[in-house]
Amino acid sequence: MKHLKDYSCTLCGKAYAAPVDFYTCPSCGEKGILDVNHDLSALRGELTRASFARSDEQSLWRYAPLLPVKPTHMQDTLRVGWTPLYASKRLKDRLGMKELHIKDEGVNPTGSLKDRASVVAVLKAIEAGNTTIACSSTGNAASSLAGNAARLGLQAVIFVPARAPKGKLSQLVAFGARVIRVEGDYKAAYNASKAAIDHFGWYNRNAAINPHMVEGKKTVAFEIAEQLDFRLPDWVVVSVGDGCTIAGLHKGFQELAEVGLTTSVPRLLGVQSVGCAPFYEAARTGRDLEETDEDTIADSIAVGIPRNPVKGLRAVRATRGAWVTVTDEAIIRSVRTMGETEGVFGEPAAAASLAGLEKALQENIIAKDEHVVVVSTGNGLKDTSSMQESLGRLKSFKGDLEEIIEYFENDRQTGGKQ
Repeated sequence: MKHLKDYSCTLCGKAYAAPVDFYTCPSCGEKGILDVNHDLSALRGELTRASFARSDEQSLWRYAPLLPVKPTHMQDTLRVGWTPLYASKRLKDRLGMKELHIKDEGVNPTGSLKDRASVVAVLKAIEAGNTTIACSSTGNAASSLAGNAARLGLQAVIFVPARAPKGKLSQLVAFGARVIRVEGDYKAAYNASKAAIDHFGWYNRNAAINPHMVEGKKTVAFEIAEQLDFRLPDWVVVSVGDGCTIAGLHKGFQELAEVGLTTSVPRLLGVQSVGCAPFYEAARTGRDLEETDEDTIADSIAVGIPRNPVKGLRAVRATRGAWVTVTDEAIIRSVRTMGETEGVFGEPAAAASLAGLEKALQENIIAKDEHVVVVSTGNGLKDTSSMQESLGRLKSFKGDLEEIIEYFENDRQTGGKQ
């Protein structure tokens, strides 16, 4: 933490010397989300391409000098980060693109990118002397926090909306979390968590409120850059819920440039579902972000009232990026497309990134000769509901060889559409 400089409010700009014992700006209240600022000029000589090449650390802790966390318990955490970046072959050709990569965050310990924020959260909770850590979540942040807290011996209290997928709830139970299933949507779960956290004094992992969560998520940008030998793509595409992940990507790429490791920042494409698109609507209309419905199969990005609007909107605006919306039908198709072409099984929110790329190509937002990285944010086993229709069409066989031969003959004649 020696390079942690201060915290500044995203609204009024007031700076607060580190460390701080509050989450948001005392002057601006809950909407005054803080930025974590590091002394990047001091890191110019310390962090070099050669120093990264010498590192044998295969987790996000390889970027410890750029994180606001004490090293005391880093060796005790789950191994989060350093996820694969796949050079696309069949999918790239199908889309007619020159260069495409897929960042598979589904291989993190609990199956999603949210582990990057949660592993930072549990260490900050320990630093603060807390033994209980809590958050509200549609699923991924919940299971991520529960698993990372269990590893460090902390009690996790999770507030989930009624629609939370069974796969993610199963993880919570397995990790020993105290689960509070709130009747209603994510807004209801968030409000319940806020009231309980304030009352009991638990450590608050809620990503939009806690500025350290963006710090964990920004390591995705560091990895993309390093895995591409610091040859940055033209675009990075990611689905958006509360805005924390896209804000983390922006911050990570910006810090790399300021440290001198890169000379540019990729443009960011934020993808939302048609049924829940508050960021898209705010950017389209130029108005303040307003509450929307949460009507989408992609539960991980079904956030009708994002609590991090400033950072999320700033990320796209500052990189000259764009916003798109995609239908649930397009998301479901993309789950299969990414699976059958690249072997990456993403949950609906993860596949939304690919659906967004296809939409951006159709609308000439992204050119086919540009280099793109798609971030697949979570493993498909977290929520298999999108595949239920396909599962229902599976044919049953008696096991007779002639029957199987006939099936494949029909399959050949119909082009695989039987």
